[in-house]
Amino acid sequence: MKNKIKLDKYRRLCFQKYEKQKLLYKLLSNNNNLSINVRFFYLLKLSKLIKNSNSTRIKNRCFITGRSRANYKLFHLSRLQIRELGGFGLLPGLTKSSW
Repeated sequence: MKNKIKLDKYRRLCFQKYEKQKLLYKLLSNNNNLSINVRFFYLLKLSKLIKNSNSTRIKNRCFITGRSRANYKLFHLSRLQIRELGGFGLLPGLTKSSW
């Protein structure tokens, strides 16, 4: 499971690293004012970027367990870890309800 967490962190770093470059290539390749050769050149540069720089490859995972389902965006934890840590009072702003 730790490999999944490492891979997700790597993908997030790659996305951050190439985000501006990818956006620039996209804008230049879709610009109708440029010639077709220049647009094609930037389209090729865009396709040669690494695949992990794509935002769709990022998967929301729990930082502790690596679980990919039932994650809360606010804490980046799965529902199981929120229940466990919230019960001990380790998450700020989260209290166990009882009535």
